[in-house]
Amino acid sequence: MTHFAGLDVSLEETAICVVDATGRIIKEMRAASEPCALIAALTALGLPLERIGLEACSLTAWLHDALRAAGLPAICIETRSANAAMKTMPNKTDRNDARALAQIMRTGWFRQVHIKLRQSRLWRSLLVARRTVLNEMRAIENVVRAILREGGIKLGTPARAAFAGRVRELAGDDPLILPLVTPLLAILATMLEQLDRLTRQVRVIVRDEEVCRRLMSMPGVGPITAPAFRATIDRPERFRHSRDVGAHLGLTPSRYQSGETDIQGKVAAAAMNSPAPRSTRPHTPC
Repeated sequence: MTHFAGLDVSLEETAICVVDATGRIIKEMRAASEPCALIAALTALGLPLERIGLEACSLTAWLHDALRAAGLPAICIETRSANAAMKTMPNKTDRNDARALAQIMRTGWFRQVHIKLRQSRLWRSLLVARRTVLNEMRAIENVVRAILREGGIKLGTPARAAFAGRVRELAGDDPLILPLVTPLLAILATMLEQLDRLTRQVRVIVRDEEVCRRLMSMPGVGPITAPAFRATIDRPERFRHSRDVGAHLGLTPSRYQSGETDIQGKVAAAAMNSPAPRSTRPHTPC
């Protein structure tokens, strides 16, 4: 008889539930949220496992790859599908969540999530890190502008590399303004250095990746958009049709259909909640 397992993963521990083909609970246990511990716990059962379900979370890709490498049939499922089953449980506990995941694996009522290659995940992390530094720099620059305006100083729009020098020039020897902006300018200098470092890493990826170079041959696609799109798509063969890519990015048109009326509208709000980075969407500046 085949068996199915559900793993409710948390930061430190993972709740495990194993059921048989009839839905009867065979084994419940806990293990550390580490690949070695989970592999040891599942193989020690000595049961033929047909599917092992994990809900999508920050640790899922790491654990999924390790379980697959060990020959275990791990499957990552969509969070919304998992939540629908978990809501049927009277109480929200890790144990009940693992039970729900095991039953989902048994019934087959789930949508499998594609686990990207580790390289694509790391590229995406690099782009997120760069975007985070850039956003924080903009926030600090806006604070500096606000401080200068309190003293009646209008900064204008200097280039980022000339920002600190222009601020010091306009602030002059003001005993009230200069002490406020000096620490912020020091922070900006460090962040600018690290932003350049991250940008150089992105450019190395673009230089060495053939697909990115090919994408950059198109007008408007630069060294940020190309790796962002490459990391988001990951494996093109997982899409049956090219039009499926737009739906994956959330770029789906709204539709109103009633009787003989069928209106195709503009891109729906789903695009705003798309998991793809903004730089992969049309008309987004780099």
